[in-house]
This record gives sequence, C-alpha cells and structure tokens, in this order.
Amino acid sequence: MTTTTLDSAPKPSRSRRASGRPPKKQLPWGSPAVYFVALVVIALTLAPVAYIVLGGFRDNSQLTVDPAGLPNPWRFSNYSNVLTSATFWREFVNSVIVGGATTLLVTALGVSAAFVVARYRFRGRGLMFGLFAAGLMFPITVAITPLFIILNKLHLTDSLLGVILPQVAFGLPTTIIILVPFLQAIPDEIEEAASVDGCSRLGFFFRMVLPLSLPGVLTTGILTFVASWNSYLLPLFVLSKTSSFTLPLGIQQFHSQYASDTAAVLAFTSLSMIPALVFFTAFERRIVGGLQGAVKG
Repeated sequence: MTTTTLDSAPKPSRSRRASGRPPKKQLPWGSPAVYFVALVVIALTLAPVAYIVLGGFRDNSQLTVDPAGLPNPWRFSNYSNVLTSATFWREFVNSVIVGGATTLLVTALGVSAAFVVARYRFRGRGLMFGLFAAGLMFPITVAITPLFIILNKLHLTDSLLGVILPQVAFGLPTTIIILVPFLQAIPDEIEEAASVDGCSRLGFFFRMVLPLSLPGVLTTGILTFVASWNSYLLPLFVLSKTSSFTLPLGIQQFHSQYASDTAAVLAFTSLSMIPALVFFTAFERRIVGGLQGAVKG
C-alpha cells in the first residue's frame, strides 16, 4: 500500500519563479478626505483656465445671461479674429524673442557660473554663492525704479533688449542655485580620468558636465522661459511703443480697446496663455525630475 503526501503550501507562479523577486506591496489608498481635498485644489486651479478658454467661444449676451454656462451656440469668430490680427502675431513674435533670448542667456551664463562655484576651490567661493542665494530675496518689483533709471541712461528703454537683460540678471540666481548641486554630484574621478586622457577643462565642461547636468539645465530653461513669457511689470515700465509690446502688455491694450467685448478679451487672453501652458505641461516631468536631482545633490 502506497501513500502519497500532498504539499499544502501553494506553489509559486511561473512569473515569480522566473524573476526571483518578491511581489510588490501595493500602497494603501489612504483616506478619502485626502482625495477630496486634492480634487478641490485641482478644480480651483483649472476652473479659471477653463472659464477663460470656454468664454472665448461665447458672445457677450451668453456671458451676461449665464456666466458659468457652456457655449450655446459655439462662437469661433472671437478666436478667428484674434488669429487673423497682425497685432497679436507681432506681440507673439516679441514674446518669443524675449523669452528665447532670456532662456538662452540664463542657461548659458548660469551653467558656466555654477560650474565655477561647484568644481573650483578659491577664496571667496562661499561669498559668491551667498550673493547668488541672496538674489532670490530681492524681487524685481524692489528694483524697478532704479532699474528704469539705468536703462533710460543706457538708451535701452522701448527696446526688447531693455527687457531681456534685466530678466537675465534676475533669473541667474535661481538657475545657479539649482545647477550647483548637479555639478557637485559629478564624481571627481571622472574629471581626473578626462584629464589623464588629455581633455582640457573646457573639453571636460562641454563633453562631460553638460550631458550629465542636462536635467538641471532643461529644468532651469523651462522655468526661465515660462517666467519670461508671463512677465508683465518689467515690460510695462520699459516698453511704451505698441510695436514692441509683448503679449502680457497686449492683453492690457486689447482689454482697454475692447472693454465692452468681454468674449473677445477672453479669447485673446486664452490664446496668449496657451503657449506657456502647453510648454510647461509638456515638460512637467523634466521639471520635477530636475528639482529632485537638485535636492538629492
């Protein structure tokens, strides 16, 4: 008489045996109150944007009768009139020039200065880093009056260059503070190996430092471009000719000219903010990853 013994323990699945890894524990969902608060915050954030965009598809009578309703019928003429306007595209090009030039200069100068602060040891290094950090505590509103006097003496008012240079100066502290941890995290052994192979300091900077610090460079570039695109106070003080207006100033001028046409103003406003909104949303992961790398460094 033969007896058979059955193993009461369950056999591991093939996928588990093949990987050799224990199953991942799923995190608990948490309290429903947390999700409710998150939904409320998201709604409060997106509601103004949705109201502006949808308001551009309505007419003034719809906005007066039912301000919070949906377009019925949809009016595409507001957007088409703005898109066919030469004023809008002139201001759009001015914003692209200011934002692009500011971003290029801030990233180029910022990564160069951060490289010196992070990789070199010299007297006054800590003081230099402290000065850049102190620059974060002085918003542009504090220096707008003396800045206008300086730009007037340099004959840079009513020019896009008079907007670009101050934005570069006020954008450098944030860029350097973010990039210094990235450059400090690069091992010294890599620099020593590059030096043994005959790589110069500039060669090490362009071949090794820039590729390794690319997440931080992209992060600072995105933040700089969005801040420059949305800048209003500095162009308001520097620019007085309508031919050099950027989109934030163009919204004010358009609102003053068409104060009674609220739907057209909403259409102009939504078209002005969409490029920065799309740009920021498309690179959101790179921004978060770059900031996390700066904290870890």
